[in-house]
Order: sequence, then C-alpha cells, then structure tokens
Amino acid sequence: MRYTVSMRIDLPRERTVQLLADPTHLPRWLRGLVLHEPLTGTHGQVGTRSRVVLRAGGQEMECIETITRREPADLHGIPGDTVVRFEREIVATGMWNAVRDRLTEAGPGATLWVSESEYRFEGLLMRLVGPLLRHSFRKQSREHMQDFKAFAEQGRDVRDQEG
Repeated sequence: MRYTVSMRIDLPRERTVQLLADPTHLPRWLRGLVLHEPLTGTHGQVGTRSRVVLRAGGQEMECIETITRREPADLHGIPGDTVVRFEREIVATGMWNAVRDRLTEAGPGATLWVSESEYRFEGLLMRLVGPLLRHSFRKQSREHMQDFKAFAEQGRDVRDQEG
C-alpha cells in the first residue's frame, strides 16, 4: 500500500527542516507520542535506530524506527535549489513502513512538504485488514503534518489539545 500527502508550511524551508529535525520539538507536534528514544546512534542521523511508542484511541503501538537518509546532513545554509530529504523505515509487529519526506522551497518564506508512505503487512490478518485501513493511515499522516504546521507557524502544542 502506498500513498502521498503534501502540505505547504508558511515558513522558510531552512527553518522548517530545523524544526522538523529537532527531537526536543517532537512531543509538541507528534500527537500521541509516548516515547522516542535512540537505541543506537544520534537522533535524526543516518543509521540511528530508535524505539518509538505512540498512543491512539487508548492503545499503544511500539515500533523501531531506522533513519535511512538525511540530505543534506547539515541543515544550515542550504542552497535554495536543494531538495531536503528525510527517510526512515518503521517496523512494528506485522507491519513494515517506509516514509520518504521531501522539502522544497515553495516561494518566499514558504516550504512544500511532500511525504510518501509505503506499507507492507505480514500475516494473513494484517494482509487482509491493512489495505482496508488505507484511508485511516493517510488521514493520520495528514493530521501529523497539520499538527506540525500549526506548531511551526503558530506555536500550537498538541499536548494542550489532548488534555
């Protein structure tokens, strides 16, 4: 299963990618985040493996995230025509997911964030149910992007809304 979602962020691309890459901000925009801890490596760097726990609808999901690409490595002084790429693989029981994010300049003071997600499911039940959840997965991806946009542009914190 594959899908793509995109969003315009009304901030310069360099500021947008710095906010997106900073682990201290994750709880402010990643709704349901319980834990995000590196097991090996440094947060956000290629090869880093992290344990991630998310809570949604009263249930927790635990997965392992591996950073597979980050270009450029230095997120300061990025030339205007450079595409910033963040890619990661996420493995949970019965599921593998790859996320490929591309951030480009979308005019003065704006960023276009395009996120491609690919899912593969293991086991008969997950293979039958997984594709039926396509709409839910896509909706959740869009909500995470909207939450980031509200955080980046307005300083809104999802924890204030979850209370």
